[in-house]
Amino acid sequence: MYKAPRGTTDILPAEQPYWRYVEGQAEAVCQLYGYQRIETPMFEDSRLFVRSIGQETDIVGKEMYTFEDRSGDSMTLRPEGTASVCRSYLERGMQSLPMPVKLYYFASVFRYERPQAGRFRQHHQFGFEAIGEADPALDAEVIDMAWQLYLSLGFKNLSLVMNSIGCKKCRPVYLRHLKEYYYKHVDRLCPDCKRRLEQNPLRLLDCKQPACHELAEGAPKSSDYLCAECAEHFQRLKKHLSTLGIPYQLDHRLVRGLDYYTRTVFEVQPEIEGAQSTMGGGGRYDNLIEELGGAPTPAVGFATGMERIVLNLKRQNIAVPPIPGPLVFVAYLGEQAKEEALKLSTELRRAGVGVLLSLGERSLRAQLRHANTVSARYTLILGQEEVESAQVQVRDMGQGTQERVPSAGIIAELARRLKQS
Repeated sequence: MYKAPRGTTDILPAEQPYWRYVEGQAEAVCQLYGYQRIETPMFEDSRLFVRSIGQETDIVGKEMYTFEDRSGDSMTLRPEGTASVCRSYLERGMQSLPMPVKLYYFASVFRYERPQAGRFRQHHQFGFEAIGEADPALDAEVIDMAWQLYLSLGFKNLSLVMNSIGCKKCRPVYLRHLKEYYYKHVDRLCPDCKRRLEQNPLRLLDCKQPACHELAEGAPKSSDYLCAECAEHFQRLKKHLSTLGIPYQLDHRLVRGLDYYTRTVFEVQPEIEGAQSTMGGGGRYDNLIEELGGAPTPAVGFATGMERIVLNLKRQNIAVPPIPGPLVFVAYLGEQAKEEALKLSTELRRAGVGVLLSLGERSLRAQLRHANTVSARYTLILGQEEVESAQVQVRDMGQGTQERVPSAGIIAELARRLKQS
């Protein structure tokens, strides 16, 4: 028997109310903040992700799904959304638009990592990017937008954690001190961190191994090595967040897992059984557009995992609205009544009334049970007698009452009843 590949899952009809709810709230928030939707290809030239994410990151080194197409070109299923949006920004000439260019997306992303709760090898992201403005007020707006999204979904007890990791000007000095610190404790590092120490020392702060995590507590802080411009940017961001009433915590270990980040990095975390688990995050990437071949262009963005949101909605017992189904069920008895039922169902649908038509040859009792199962508001019943008299039995499934209505006026009658209810 075939099974879904490890690390993937099916989003079944019973799960769809959660997904539609999250998508609806996300799009509503984007509209409030002036963002427009963009969709990019599921796979891109592999060099795009190597250049943007970083050769020495775990994503590029261990997790990307890369393949050679029939032309011999190396392609990669997108492991995150920002790089593709930036590629589109450059390729499609969005530089000529008023700044900042505000874009949002829903995207499937692919990473070969160990499957766990809320994390799959194919998962789904909602994200947004604001390109073309360096003002820290934009950082605050992006954080506020993420914060409002989670609040609109019903989450409580959220934590905003952030840091500044500096820029090309001040980060080299910080990295030198960071490496000096870790060289003193190299014997305590895990094998991956020993490699990171030589190739990508900033990632040392992100390791979850107990010994490495403990070492990171005492590591030098990037905020202590910021240049004057980065320090001012971070100070103004904190002032803006205070103005917006958004509480935050500083964590010098927060660096995020992508090399393109500069200055602001942040994560939003829910309280889960006394622990913390990142639900979404983002930050500035002021050098990425330039590294991809464009002019120097500041930018800031955010992304959140849809699966992680749905998992936390369930953990916090947050009720979501059901997806409305057809309000009318059409039942029949006999071959002639079946033809009339088919015709009536089509007419109702043409008039904008959702209808579920019974099929097969079942008893009326079985058909009514089906109508109850799908939560139909009304069941229309046609038999030989109703066909001959040009009438329809209208059964109110909530009240349990039933009456005959002329077939010619059934659409208007249903419209009246549905409007009242």
